[in-house]
Amino acid sequence: QVQLVESGGGLAQAGGSLELSCAASGRIFRINDMEWYRQAPGKQRELVATVTSSGRTNYADSVKGRFTISRDNAKNTVYLQMSSLKSEDTAVYYCAAGIASSLSFTVRNYWGQGTQVTVSS
Repeated sequence: QVQLVESGGGLAQAGGSLELSCAASGRIFRINDMEWYRQAPGKQRELVATVTSSGRTNYADSVKGRFTISRDNAKNTVYLQMSSLKSEDTAVYYCAAGIASSLSFTVRNYWGQGTQVTVSS
C-alpha cells in the first residue's frame, strides 16, 4: 500500500555534489521521521541523517557539515543534499520513514530499494 522510491544516485567526483530524493506514495495518512541510511561493502549499515516531523535534524559525525537532509511534506519527499563528497561516501543509500497508512492508521517503518552512490577519487 505504501512504498518509498529513491532517485538521484550515480557517479560523482571527490569534492563534488549530489542530491538524493525519496518519494513516498500510496494511502498515506501521516509521515513521521524520515531518514537516510547507507551501507558500504564490508561495513555495517549506518544512519546518515534524520529529519523529524517537527523539522529537527540529526547527522552522523562523518557527514556533519557536508550533508543536508530536508523534507517537503506536500510532496511526501525527503532529500539528502551531499557536498564535498569523499571516496568513503561510496555506498548504497536507503531512505526510511515511519508512516501511518489511511487503511490501518498504525505506524510502521518503510524502506526504499536503495540507490548506489559512487565517488571517484
